[in-house]
This record gives sequence, structure tokens and C-alpha cells, in this order.
Amino acid sequence: MFDSSPPSYGPWRGPGSSFVDLLRQVAPQDLPGAGLDTPAAAAIELAHGTTVLAIRYEAGVVMAGDRRATMGYTIANRRVEKVFPADELSGVAIAGAAGPAVELVKLFQVQLEHYEKIEGETLSLEGKANQLGQLVRANLPAAMQGFVVVPLFAGYDERRGRGRVFSYDVSGGKYEESDFQTNGSGGVHARNWIKAQWQDGMDRDAVVDLALRALFAAADEDVATGGPDLIRSIYPTVAAISAGGFEEIAEPDIEARAQRLIGGREEGEGL
Repeated sequence: MFDSSPPSYGPWRGPGSSFVDLLRQVAPQDLPGAGLDTPAAAAIELAHGTTVLAIRYEAGVVMAGDRRATMGYTIANRRVEKVFPADELSGVAIAGAAGPAVELVKLFQVQLEHYEKIEGETLSLEGKANQLGQLVRANLPAAMQGFVVVPLFAGYDERRGRGRVFSYDVSGGKYEESDFQTNGSGGVHARNWIKAQWQDGMDRDAVVDLALRALFAAADEDVATGGPDLIRSIYPTVAAISAGGFEEIAEPDIEARAQRLIGGREEGEGL
């Protein structure tokens, strides 16, 4: 007979405000990377997300990602979402094995909600970044088999009154970036473009345009990064995070900006 009673804990075993610790005790199979650390799993071919970026501006931070997912040399999906809200003041951009990455983001969102309900307050931005690092570390066994998930995390820090950007390595190591960072197969090309164009004090509009330029430049150099698709009306996902919260920039706005940037390149301007 199924026992629907909640699990009981000794005075030292309760998971407290950590949803991840709760999963470790009652459902370890739902942790990131569970079931993907076997030799047989390494033979599975998964869709991979490619290029994402985060750039700080004067009032917050902009996150963006192209829409293409690849499986080897094949385009697996042209409309993948790679930028997600973590909570009201932070976001996550994913690169790597697409399925495990999306599951990691969902678990991270639940972890932040769980902490807020248990503690009655939200984590600091630094605390959120640390929590995400723990989830990336939990995925390490799967990453060793090729199911690598390496996100970018960014948000608005209410205590410091500014946007902040964090990157990770496959072991969960967390690194704060001064102004911007990129990830994925086209990340190096996007980062070079941003490095040449970014200036302190840029406003949101200027940084959104810079993010689009960087992704378009990455698509020119990296076969796995999807550029603007005018026929299918597929454009990058872009979000801005400020004191007002996480805001995904509307697709018509991104389309208009992309059309303007493409027109400028054809006339010898911009890109």
C-alpha cells in the first residue's frame, strides 16, 4: 500500500531551506545528472544549446541567446529558449546539453521559491549564484560522460544597486565577471565583439543592440550558432534585468532591431 505520509527527520537530518538537500534524502533520482552517469548514457546523442551572453549596463544586466540547438552536424531545433528567469531579479542562460540544462533551470527556480517560503525572505544575489553552483556541481558525474551543463547567471543586486554577472565551470566553480561574459560554441566570437564595443555607462538600448550584434557575429563564425532567420522570423531571445525585475524584450522589438542592424551591415555600417 502506498504510504502518503510525509517523511520524518531527526533533529540533525532535516533539509531546512534547501530543496536540493530534500531531494537528496527523498528523491535522489531527480537531482541533476541522475541516471546519466553510466557508460551506456555516453552513447546517447543529445541536442546542445550553443551561444549565450550576459552584459552589464548602467541600470542592470542584459542576457541573450541564439535559438539554435544542434545534434552533431544537424540542426535539432531552430526555436530553443536559452534565457530563463530564475526569480524576479535574476536570470539564467544555458549552454550545453539542452535537456539536462532545462531541468537544472527548473530545479533552480524551485530551489529559490522553496528557500523564500521556508525562510520568509529571498536569498541575496550572491546566495543565488552559490545555489546554482551547487546544482552544476551535482551534475558533474554526467558532465564527465559528455552531458555538460554550464550556465551563465546574472541579476540585479539590490544591496549594491547594480547588475552582476557570474559564470561557472563544469565542477560548479563560480566566477564573477566584471562587466560581461559569453558561453557556448560561439562564445569566443561574441565575447571578442563585446570586448571591442562595450563601454561603462551604456544604457539598456545600446546594450541590447550590442548583444544582438555579438550573436550575429558569432553566427557568422560558428556553424552551431543560429543567426537571424528572416524567412522564418526567428530572432534571439533577449531579456533585461533591473530594479524593476526580469523583463523579456518583446519579439517585435527584437525583430525591428535586427532588421535595422542587418540593414546597416548591408550599407557598410554596424556589423
